[in-house]
Parts: sequence; structure tokens; C-alpha cells
Amino acid sequence: MTIETGSREDALARAAAMFDEGKLKARLSDFVAIPSTSQEPGHAPYLTQYLEEAIKPWAERLGFTSVTIHPNPREGFGPILTAERTEDPERPTALLYGHGDTVRGLDDQWSEGLKPWELTERDGKWYGRGTADNKGQHVINLMALEAVLAARGGKLGANVKLVLETAEERGSLGLRDFVAQNAKLLASDVLIASDGPRVMPEVPTIATGTRGTFHFDLEVKLRDGGVHSGHWGGLTTDPAVILAHAIGTMMDRNGKILVRDWLPRNGVPADVRGVLSGCEVGGGGEAATIDADWGEPGLTAAEKIYGWNSLIILAMVSGRPENPVNAVAPDARAHCQIRYTVDSDTAGFEPALRKHLDAHGLENVAIANAFVRMPASRTSPSHPWVIWARESMEKSLGKHVQVIPNSSGGLPGDVFVDHLDVPLIWVPHSYNGCKQHGPDEHLLPGPAREGLIAFAGMYWDLGEKK
Repeated sequence: MTIETGSREDALARAAAMFDEGKLKARLSDFVAIPSTSQEPGHAPYLTQYLEEAIKPWAERLGFTSVTIHPNPREGFGPILTAERTEDPERPTALLYGHGDTVRGLDDQWSEGLKPWELTERDGKWYGRGTADNKGQHVINLMALEAVLAARGGKLGANVKLVLETAEERGSLGLRDFVAQNAKLLASDVLIASDGPRVMPEVPTIATGTRGTFHFDLEVKLRDGGVHSGHWGGLTTDPAVILAHAIGTMMDRNGKILVRDWLPRNGVPADVRGVLSGCEVGGGGEAATIDADWGEPGLTAAEKIYGWNSLIILAMVSGRPENPVNAVAPDARAHCQIRYTVDSDTAGFEPALRKHLDAHGLENVAIANAFVRMPASRTSPSHPWVIWARESMEKSLGKHVQVIPNSSGGLPGDVFVDHLDVPLIWVPHSYNGCKQHGPDEHLLPGPAREGLIAFAGMYWDLGEKK
């Protein structure tokens, strides 16, 4: 079949060729080589380098103007890049978001022959820090734009704005203030961006929001120092045991949350349940399993992770596990996290827990440092922009696209909803087993290629949209 030059098919073919000819891999390799982790203070200069040397020149070649690197409103956090590409103010405007910072490299923990700041292809996977979170994802989106501009002779038929931060892995601190201060600059009709995993590696996905994260510490402090386990064991209260019992009252042995005031106020909403009907989740690789009996009874796996709340004990300690001594420890502490949907009352989380612990006779368990790290967000799965995106992607890829009401992880979508009043369309290019916050982070080439084609189709259709 002959493809007409300057057609939608031409744009999609150009995007596919960019992948097939190795252009995506080469550009991503250059970007991964910049060790722009925001979690190690000594790497702060690389955050600016990533924006100045990797993103800014490319954006200018794509026709973006006013490409500016702004200081973060929060001192000590990474800069933020903005750019705009306006052809006609009367045409639709899409806002692209991404983050150029990564988590720590964890250099000494990667498998033999793999390095965090070097892209390596092995066994059909592209390894390197940032390949999945988030360099690979926004590189795909910008390269798709490049393909459409080439097919249309340098024109898009619509407008695009770009905001790229470098503090997402530290909670996106400063981004809310920045967007509030620059709402006019960033004003758009829709946010279309990529982060997080697909529901399955082979299933193209649209998430219309994200779950939020609520953090708190549980602390049991009974004395100033440890006491001899022989002389005092069996006589004096062990704080580790008290802490274990406290956690046991909050969640049963099968993962059901027992503090019921933590849960979505009206259960899983009907529209959420509807869009998740038939949705399968998985593809996490060898690192984790989906255990059917874990979590809230009566919910499907998709409802548990996309329509419900979860409690995770991120860390707990009493004494010195790495060097135990024969003593009853003086204290015990656990850092806990609730992943929650927008249907939850976060203001009531801490009071509900206090009431719950007291009712179980656990008044000596203190709650400390409770806060929302990333608020939840959601655009209705039936929103016209969501329907448009799904139809565009299905036309480009020739396969079903799964819409979910929110991704399972956290992202700063709430910032754009609150200050720009835009619907959210997250199109992830990764999968659950990508190991994005640990050693051996990687990107799967298959979803990356599909992502290039899908975004090229959306850019093309954006230019056609009335």
C-alpha cells in the first residue's frame, strides 16, 4: 500500500521508522547518560544540565519558543523548564508534562554488566536509570511530535506547551507554587502526558488520574535506653510487640484494611467499576505476584489497585537488626503509607487511626509526621477528551485501549487540575515490572514503539480537532 505524503498514515510511519532505525534508542541513551538524580545533593548540577543540554536545544528545533529554565520556587529543589509552540490561539492547546529527575542510581546494586547511567540492551529490554521513569516516556512523546511536524511540513495545526520539572522524585515540591504563579503561561485545554505503567505490558492504557499518598509514622517509645533481655525480658513491655499488635489491628493477615474510615466514602463508584469491568492487570515480572486472597475481599485485582485504597508498611525497626544486642529495645517505629483515591477523606485519616488505636487499648502508640505527600486526582473516564484520546489511540494501534480511572502510583495531576482546570490524560509507556525505583530499571521496546505511534496519531488528530 502506498502511503500518501503528508497524511496521518505518513506521520505514523515516520514515527515507527524513528524507532526501527534506532533514533529513539540513541537519543534516550544520550539522555540516560546524564546522571540527573534529584535524591543525591551532589547531583544537583546534572538537573540543570539535563534541561539545558538535552531538552532545550531539542525543543527549539521543534519550533518551541520562549524555552525558559526557571528556578524552583522552593529553595533546594530542581529547576523547571517551560516552552510553548503556538500556531493559532483559536486552535486546541495540549500541555505536555514530564520530569527529568530520577531516583538514586544505586550503582552497586545493579546486575553484573549493567550500569544506571548507561543504556544497555539485554534480553529484549533497555536498561538504564530513567528509561522508564521518566526520560524514556517524555522522549517518546517529543519524538512523536517531531514525526508529525515532519509529515505536515513543519506545521501541527494545534498548539503545544511543555512543562518539565526536576523534583518529581522528591514529591514535586515547588511545582504547585510554580503552576499557580504561571497559570496564564501554561493555560491549556488538556494535559496529555506519560508516566507510570500500563495495566499489562501488551495493553495500551489511558489513566485519567492518580492515587494519592498519605504518610505517617507509628512510634512506641517506652524508655530512654535498652535494658538487659535476661534480667528484664518477660517483665518489662517490649515496644516491638506493641507496634506489631498495633499494625495487626489496622490490617488483617490477608491485607484487608480494618480502619474502615480510611476507605473510599461510597465504595467503588459506579463509573469506576464500569470502566474497570474486564480489565486485567499483571506483567510485573519475577519481582512480585498478584495474590488473589490479598486485599479487600470481593474486589477484582483492577478494582483493588485502581479503585480502592491500600496500606503499606514501608519500613519498621526496633533495636539494631544489623547488629542485635541482648536487650529489650527502648522504642519501635514504623513508617506507613496509604495509597488512596479521590473518593477518600484524607483529613479524617489521622483522627480515625487515633480513635481506632485507643479503642484497642493502644494509647501508648503515637502517630507522628502525618501528611499528604501527593494528592489524588481524577478526570471522569467518560470525559470527551478521554473518549477522543482512546479513539485516536485505537485507530493508530488497531487494538483495544484500556481506560482506568487513575493510575496506581502518584503523580502531580492535582496541580494541573487545581490551577489550570484541565482534564488529565496519562498514557503510560512502561509496565509494573520495570523496576523503576530499584536496580535494573528498564523499558520494554514493544510498548515504546507503540507509544511513539499512538502519540503521533494523537498529535495528528489534535491538529484536526475542531
